[in-house]
Amino acid sequence: MKKTIIIPARYNSSRFKGKPLALISGKPMIQVVYEKACSCGLDAVIVATDDKRIYDTVKAFGGSVYMTSAHHPTGTDRLAEIATKLKFNDDDIIINLQGDEPLVAVDNVHQVVANIEKMGEIAMATLCEPMVDLDEIANPNHVKVVFDEQQRALYFSRSPIPCLNTNASKTAAATHYYRHIGLYAYRSFFVKKYPTLSKSMLEEAEQLEQLRALCHGYAIHVDVAMSRNGPGVDTPEALAKVIQLMKEY
Repeated sequence: MKKTIIIPARYNSSRFKGKPLALISGKPMIQVVYEKACSCGLDAVIVATDDKRIYDTVKAFGGSVYMTSAHHPTGTDRLAEIATKLKFNDDDIIINLQGDEPLVAVDNVHQVVANIEKMGEIAMATLCEPMVDLDEIANPNHVKVVFDEQQRALYFSRSPIPCLNTNASKTAAATHYYRHIGLYAYRSFFVKKYPTLSKSMLEEAEQLEQLRALCHGYAIHVDVAMSRNGPGVDTPEALAKVIQLMKEY
């Protein structure tokens, strides 16, 4: 069973064009993320991109990179092209690490891999962390998740879930909120199957691709992360924050 980290990287991000090539301590961000992925010690790390500038940058620092179609609607579709092109076995594990997560915790990568390994019937595994700040809970950019007693996702939403009872203490209720961390481990068979699944109304409404899996009956294992991830880079302002945080490490 091979374990491969694939880093999908687009140039034309709507909020921060060209962000994979933005510099962090003199290195393009895609290189910082790639090197962090390599430090996890898994079998392989691959960048999947639709942009020649990113491709050339990864080649220049000696990374493994493949060009993919420019028409993939989601990062999972991009992973599916790689899994099919490289003929991954169905039980191989693919880790989707976003190219804008230079502060991803290595412990969390190992955790999500271990979780999907021990849950043999699960197609996907992911992580979350508790939320207590009411402004963050209300922020649609922070995706919330609820899960059952077997740690299987019930729903993901940009809205606060569960809904606050009007008679409940907001402080107490906030302890029941979990922010989804966008780090996934998949069985290869599911990655290759994903592009053939129709979009659901819920996926369209929330703009969350993981809802496609739930709506088609695939279970997603959810665990509380062992370590706290640093913030991702969605905007130039977020990049400045990440650069400052990395100086403090």
